[in-house]
Amino acid sequence: MSENNIPEVTVSGLVKELGEMYTKAIQGGWPLTMLPAPFVWGPPGVGKSDGAKQLKAYIERHTSKKVVVTDVRLLLFSPIDLRGIPVANQEKTFAEWLKPKIFDMDSSEDVINILFLDELTAAPPAVQAAAYQLTLDRRIGEHELPENCLVIGAGNRTTDHSVAYRMPNALANRMQHYEVSPDFDSWSKWAMQNGVHPLVLGFLAFDNSKFYDSKAGADRLAYPTPRSWMFVSNILNILGAKQDISQLYTKISSCVGADAALAFIAWCRNHEELPDVRDIFSGKRTKFPLAMDALYSLIMSMTAYAESREKIKENELTVTELENMVIYASRFPADYRACLYQSLSRKRSIMDKLMKVPGFRQWLKEFEFIDQFMLMHNAHIAEV
Repeated sequence: MSENNIPEVTVSGLVKELGEMYTKAIQGGWPLTMLPAPFVWGPPGVGKSDGAKQLKAYIERHTSKKVVVTDVRLLLFSPIDLRGIPVANQEKTFAEWLKPKIFDMDSSEDVINILFLDELTAAPPAVQAAAYQLTLDRRIGEHELPENCLVIGAGNRTTDHSVAYRMPNALANRMQHYEVSPDFDSWSKWAMQNGVHPLVLGFLAFDNSKFYDSKAGADRLAYPTPRSWMFVSNILNILGAKQDISQLYTKISSCVGADAALAFIAWCRNHEELPDVRDIFSGKRTKFPLAMDALYSLIMSMTAYAESREKIKENELTVTELENMVIYASRFPADYRACLYQSLSRKRSIMDKLMKVPGFRQWLKEFEFIDQFMLMHNAHIAEV
């Protein structure tokens, strides 16, 4: 429980909480208008906006509905943008309001709309007043949201060294409230499935304290957050990390600040000799890292490579390639091998092929993980 007397959750925890509630309502035929509008509090860069995208995927995965997210950054809006522009009617006897674009939603039964009102607490008071009416009453003036629309608000806290206005108690009492906190374990599971660079994952696994700087003040423009580490990952993915990593210091420090950038580059230079994961899967003889944090980075790289291959049907992994990987991984300490296999097994197609590799099945029996992995395997089959 946070200091504000509201539940403190990770992004994945928030998605699960809201996803379960919305899915039950949709499957049971309950009107979505019966559910209170949630408001998500949290510091900048913690992943509130990504949570809306993950919620979309959750609902689509558990229902037959198509989900459309409308992301509105209220800091960029004026009251007219929400209310619409007044124009004279045909007889010029009174004014009508042109409907704003955000009300242009698909109201068909096979669609669920999510209106995500981001940066609500940072918007000017006049915009906030209109947004609160939209959140609570689902309408502004004569413009009304369709019944298949969920409204979610998000904003920073007044203690986050960012622009934020205090929410009146009368309004707060008419909404659900969740406070999102940064959590590396939760974020890393999402990151492995979304192409975050393995060097970023490996470094943050080595030093969790650099994942998020909760003490960053208003005078610090660049500091570590999940969002700023994503920027670093994108830079590495685009420019490539095979070059001298120190040459990227300026670009990296512009995202996460000087201290975190120096620590990251120092760690990377100590792990430049990691083997090429393509050699591991092709069965070529390749070196084996001794440092445990380097081994974790290699596991992230192997998982990311395998999942990226599975996304392209013409280039899917073969059972032989996975057998080569299992032979290489036989040199891993037991807990690291379990981490690798559990990471790989989250994707059903990889799990199906792994179960055909004799070395993998032998490992399951030796370490008594067979029941756990068979449950995962059966769960994957049940999802089809």
